[in-house]
Amino acid sequence: MAVETVFGKLDLNPRSVVLGEVELEEEKLSDSKYQEMKVALENLGFELLEDKKKALVSQIKAVIVELAHYTKEPLKVNLSEYLSNKLGSDYSSLSNIFSIEESNTIEHYYIQQKIEKAKELLSYGELTLSEIAFQLNYSSVAHLSAQFKKETGLTPSQFKQDLKRNTLDRV
Repeated sequence: MAVETVFGKLDLNPRSVVLGEVELEEEKLSDSKYQEMKVALENLGFELLEDKKKALVSQIKAVIVELAHYTKEPLKVNLSEYLSNKLGSDYSSLSNIFSIEESNTIEHYYIQQKIEKAKELLSYGELTLSEIAFQLNYSSVAHLSAQFKKETGLTPSQFKQDLKRNTLDRV
């Protein structure tokens, strides 16, 4: 909504606005309009990606964040096939560009996002670890726990304990 508001104030007509991408109706912008748009987006904390590789990495990240944080259904295909289909590009190319630009693999980034979602769900305290594992499409609680410990250095139980010990009302 914030991005759409910026474009509206600049009298630009976006055809579509989705996570990480805006398609404008205008074919070409004047240099001054382009700079206005860039400054307005930066004031909101957004970065205008002009490098094609950075833009592709941003698209990969957007798809993975959507998948890890907002998709409830399990993947019917593996991650590499999902990304290839979603982005219309060969997975090995996506993987190489992502690894070079981010010094991280796509798979590890996906795991990091899933662990962040697990931390969020654990902090709410409404779901059991089994329910969280199921919601995040882990094959077992043990698999989630192992990845959680590898990423955070804590088991999910230790993480929950630390949350209880470090609340603001106890400081």
